[in-house]
Amino acid sequence: MSNIEHTATDKRDVYSRVTAQIINSIEQGVGTWTMPWHTSGRYAFSPINATSKKPYRGINTVCLWTTAQAKGYERGEWATYQQWQDKGAQVRKGEKATLVVFWKFANDSSESQEGDTSHSSRLLFTRGYSVFNAAQVDGYTPTADADIPMPERIAHAERFFKAIAADVRPGGNQAYYAPASDHVQMPKN
Repeated sequence: MSNIEHTATDKRDVYSRVTAQIINSIEQGVGTWTMPWHTSGRYAFSPINATSKKPYRGINTVCLWTTAQAKGYERGEWATYQQWQDKGAQVRKGEKATLVVFWKFANDSSESQEGDTSHSSRLLFTRGYSVFNAAQVDGYTPTADADIPMPERIAHAERFFKAIAADVRPGGNQAYYAPASDHVQMPKN
C-alpha cells in the first residue's frame, strides 16, 4: 500500500469512527431534555485540552459534550493518555477513551512544467486521537472554579455584552443569534 493510499485509509477510518460515535450518541437518546438556560450549568462547559488549555472545536465539541453527558462528567478537561501522564496523573484501568480529530489545512503547491507554483490547492490533514476526561484519571487535582455569586456573574455578562455592543433582546422561549438582524435573543427565564 502506498503512503498516499495509507493516508486516505487512515482518514476514512477517522471519519467512520467519528460518525459511529455520533450515531451511537443519537441512538442512546438525550434522556430528559431541558432548555440549556434552565439547567444547573452542570454540562454547560466548553471542552478544553487539560495541557494546552485550548478549547476543542467543531465536531470535537459535539463528541466530547455527548460523552460528558452520557458518562456524567462534570468538568470539561480532556487530554491524551500521555498528556495525563505528563501531568502526573494516571488513567484508571478499564476507562474508555473518546475520539477527537485533529485537523488542519495544508497548501499543496503543484509545479507546472515551467516551474510555476501558482497553482495550489488546500489539503485537509486529519488524525484521530483518543482522549480521556479528568474524571477518568487519578492523581489530578483540577483548579477550583471560583464560586462567583449569581448577581456578579450576571453583571459580568452584561458588561461583556455592552463592551461588544451586542444587541441583546430579552423574551421568547429560545436563545439564539439572528445574523439577519444581528441580535442575540435571550429568554427571561
